[in-house]
This record gives sequence, structure tokens and C-alpha cells, in this order.
Amino acid sequence: MRVLTPIERVTTVERSKFVAVLAPLGAPDQIEGLLKARRSAVRRANHHCWAYRLRDDAGLVVERMKDDGEVGHPGRVLLEVLRKHDIEGALVVSRVFGGIKLGVGGVSRAFREAAEGVVAAAAAPSTPAATGR
Repeated sequence: MRVLTPIERVTTVERSKFVAVLAPLGAPDQIEGLLKARRSAVRRANHHCWAYRLRDDAGLVVERMKDDGEVGHPGRVLLEVLRKHDIEGALVVSRVFGGIKLGVGGVSRAFREAAEGVVAAAAAPSTPAATGR
């Protein structure tokens, strides 16, 4: 599935907000612009973790991810979600800390929940955010 338009969803876990956005990405260098926009949109977030998958000129899938200093390897979790659903695009999850530490496993589960939520919203029939290849 290739992402055509951005879609956003907020998930709350133990008072922390996880703002997930699934967005189209045409080239690897566009991730910095997307991150700049997310940092501006979610100013209170301490971490903006991301992953992307896209095809290069040869048709090969290029994948990258970053944890942005967060524990629990959330970038890897986000990339796993993109792979699981065979999505080409970018997934950015911004965490606004709510005062309760989640621990390594809790952080990973929360990022996965946020990612799966935005993917489900994108796949909903009423949402034109994504179409098949």
C-alpha cells in the first residue's frame, strides 16, 4: 500500500500522548522536512521517532528508522509495522510525556499501538489516505 495523503491519529497511554502520522514520502531527503513539520505541529513532544519505506529508482525497497533518543527502539517498532502492512511511506510518532514512566517494554507497546492505530485509520474505507499499488 502506498500512502497518498497524510493521516494523523492520537493515542494516549498512561497520560502520555503519542501523535502518529502516516505520510507520503517521495525520496529519502524529504524525511527532514516532514520531521521539521512534526516538531512544529507537536511542540511539546520530547521525541519524534520515525521510519520509512519507499522504492528507489531501481524498484528496490529502501528502509530507514530512528529512535530519536527514546528507549525501547521505537524506530524499529515503527519499521516493523510498515513492513507488516507492506506500506510505502513515512510513519512518525511524536511522544508528549505525561509524567508516568512506561519502561522499555511499555514504550515499545505504546509506539506499536499508535502506529497500528494510524495504519488502521488509513486503511478504513472512508479514508482516501492510501490505495493499493
